[in-house]
Amino acid sequence: MNRETFIACVEREQEALRGFLLALCCGNKDEADDLAQDALVKAYLACSGFSDGGKFRSWLFKIAHNMFLSHKRSLKPTISIDAIPVETLPLGGDGGGPHSDLYLALSTLPPKERSAITLFYLNGYSVKEIAAITETSQDAVKQQLSRGRDKLRKKLRIEN
Repeated sequence: MNRETFIACVEREQEALRGFLLALCCGNKDEADDLAQDALVKAYLACSGFSDGGKFRSWLFKIAHNMFLSHKRSLKPTISIDAIPVETLPLGGDGGGPHSDLYLALSTLPPKERSAITLFYLNGYSVKEIAAITETSQDAVKQQLSRGRDKLRKKLRIEN
């Protein structure tokens, strides 16, 4: 992939990438923007080896997802997120907006479940596509979706 093609693909997918990372970062715009920038730099450095133009978004999301997981691993929480009452968790960004309750609930999920939920419900990827992006099995994705849904249902108090 040459530079011009890469730029055109990035321009087409940039908003989707930022939305994906914003959801993974639970509304923290600064964190999402930093990860998006890092993912785009990494993608640019690797773009010479990319050849399938139709799968650019999945390839870019895979890079961004891996950057997100690496970032979360580097934070090393000292206590389990499950031990913290949801009311005490900080809201991402400015604390407002139409999705603040969702971001707050998403922040309680482990990164892999948050990724699966975000890719499936907010980005419309299939289980098979999510497995490819996250480099896990389809069964693992189904399990992450199920667990994530159950946890979100409890946090958001949604009835079946």
